[in-house]
Amino acid sequence: MKNLLNLYDRSKHINYWTEILSGLTVSLALVPEAIAFALIAGLSPLTGLYAAFSIGLITSLCGGRPGMISGATGAVAVVIVSLAQSHGVEYIFATVVLAGMIQMLAGALKLGKFIRLVPHSVMFGFVNGLAIVIFLTQLASFKVAGENGELGWMIGDQLNVMLGLVFLTMLIIWGLPKLTTAVPASLAAILVVSAVVLGLDIDTRNVGDISSIKGGFPPFHIPEVPFTLETLSIIFPYAFIVAGVGLIESLLTLNLIDEITETRGKSNKEAMAQGLANVVTGFCSGMGGCAMIGQSLINISSGARARLSGIVASVMLLVFIMYGAEYIEKMPIAALTGLMIMVAIGTFEWASIRAIGRMPTRDNLVGFLVAGITVLLHNLALAVLIGVIISALVFAWENAK
Repeated sequence: MKNLLNLYDRSKHINYWTEILSGLTVSLALVPEAIAFALIAGLSPLTGLYAAFSIGLITSLCGGRPGMISGATGAVAVVIVSLAQSHGVEYIFATVVLAGMIQMLAGALKLGKFIRLVPHSVMFGFVNGLAIVIFLTQLASFKVAGENGELGWMIGDQLNVMLGLVFLTMLIIWGLPKLTTAVPASLAAILVVSAVVLGLDIDTRNVGDISSIKGGFPPFHIPEVPFTLETLSIIFPYAFIVAGVGLIESLLTLNLIDEITETRGKSNKEAMAQGLANVVTGFCSGMGGCAMIGQSLINISSGARARLSGIVASVMLLVFIMYGAEYIEKMPIAALTGLMIMVAIGTFEWASIRAIGRMPTRDNLVGFLVAGITVLLHNLALAVLIGVIISALVFAWENAK
């Protein structure tokens, strides 16, 4: 009875209108990201969209960090691309299931608490490197395929239109909160820019130019692979790396949102939820994934603090796939590019720049190193691991002296 009363008391503090609108904003931002990550892995766009739906829904319901968004991610795509090329999509589904089991085991063994040992200097480097990566990835939106099929930078009117729409999106996101907070600025920016493009019939790239998102409900599908030790030897190394990268990225995101919201999530519970989500996704034709830092920050900056926003985002994504593909495919890429650039600006820890003179030199060096590795390798997990090792060695050296 006491738990029910506590749950009821917490529910009174939820702004349902904000949660729903934030979830809708995130669902719109999930579409091109999921498609892009699936294509990076050499898979069908629907494998990314199905992963974004199932992982997002399960982690929102069962995860340890309300307000955090999970789905198909680039970190997982980079790991599985070689397996997809060598053995095909069925081995990917089996790998995702096994990775989920490993993550659930990590949660059961209470290994999630070790993420709290990551030093602040490493976190600063991770966050700043991530912000730079988010910004740099948006530059791809300013490229188009030429007559020979190779990508090149936009020029002339095409570039001017793209820049104008991006700046309009950023202006709305920056200025609207100063006037009203009734509607999330990100959602308003996407709707206004989409209305301008459609109303004035402006020729610019849209989501449909990337790929079609039309599909059905994620089908239950047992991976068609031989259940032998040879198969296990093939998929286990990939599954172990996917599980590790996914957990590190998810728990670092949890840590980051904890600091922003001044609350505390449950890392072991999140590890269990991420594992369960990947197991289900592997059986539902999804490519696997983990926490999505960019979308989580969009959600938090829009005012969401509860599980409802993540549930709405996942359900609306499925609605888009099944019933609203033709409308979502008309959404201009410029609106999403402007949104993600604002996320990058908001993610960067500007305070760490101002504190350079006041922080120990070793902490500054570790922060710069982690940021550099994140930007150069686009490998968040490796960057953090190297940063933690160097911080531990520096700490040991200082104590030895």
